[in-house]
Amino acid sequence: MMIHSLALPPSDAEVDAWLAVLASAAAVDLPQLPPPSRVEVAGRLCVTPARGRPVLWKAGAGEGTDEGTDEGEGVAALLLFTEQGNTHTAFLDVLTVRPEARRRGVGTALWERVREELLADGRTSVAAMLDLGGPGQAFAEAMGFENVLPMAWYVQDVPAGGAGASPAGATADGPAQPPSTAGYELLTWYGLVPDAWAPAAAAAHAAMEDAPTGDMDERIQTWTPERLHTLQQLILDRGGDMITVAAVTPGGEVAAYTEIVLPDPAGTSALQYDTVVVPAHRGHGLGRAVKRHMAAQAAARHPQLRRIATTVADENGPMRAVNEALGYRRERGVGIYQIKL
Repeated sequence: MMIHSLALPPSDAEVDAWLAVLASAAAVDLPQLPPPSRVEVAGRLCVTPARGRPVLWKAGAGEGTDEGTDEGEGVAALLLFTEQGNTHTAFLDVLTVRPEARRRGVGTALWERVREELLADGRTSVAAMLDLGGPGQAFAEAMGFENVLPMAWYVQDVPAGGAGASPAGATADGPAQPPSTAGYELLTWYGLVPDAWAPAAAAAHAAMEDAPTGDMDERIQTWTPERLHTLQQLILDRGGDMITVAAVTPGGEVAAYTEIVLPDPAGTSALQYDTVVVPAHRGHGLGRAVKRHMAAQAAARHPQLRRIATTVADENGPMRAVNEALGYRRERGVGIYQIKL
């Protein structure tokens, strides 16, 4: 068994091999979830992240074997942050081993290669998001990782033809015109936030600074219109679709917003990204309003959508209450695990 570094971007054959490893592991570890999508996997592997330098490895055949056709026994993806304030840390996005290849030292070999890269690049810590109770948690704890931010996945079902599929005022040309809520207007943006609203949207993103981060080494970055558009463009470049719903004031302030991403626009699952209410506008039900309107807009734009998933920190009681009121159910525990090197 050899550990091979993959060139960037990887070939189509390497993407297919990577997908095969993830799919085989998901079928055993998380059989209740939709299988990984090639669109999402290819996008994440082939489009350079905006926040750092990626490094990819595959555990597979030894020398003399056609690596392009070898599906491999395991894969690992590391993101070395290049943004200011985070060059001391990194994120282990993937370290996955096929079920039939586990307990043979494959995961340990991949981790040792990851650790060598981290130390060679002067990193003092690395974090990863892991499902609780699964093989990833057991492996990480054996390597010395600790859970620094306990969270959980919450899921909202989107029924076929149900709420949001044909909101009031919808026409054959598109979804309904957004309503007004208690003096706030709800706006919907597809893809990039319009240039005219980007400064106000970036200012609202700064309200995320009071969200729980546990003992993570990674530091929240300053939000600017340019950074906002860069991160949104990355989602689009990777083949995904993004929708933002914002509650705005007559004076042009973004008082609250929520974002949803379909990594594969043809798929049945979406990820709820940030939901933020600016402190001065809290207590008016804006969090529920933007998320409820988002569900309607997403279902209208993507009729095949059946599932919206999001993570919420255990200590974030207000957001958990909002999700519960909207019909989200707790699916499984997850945590940000971190190790100091």
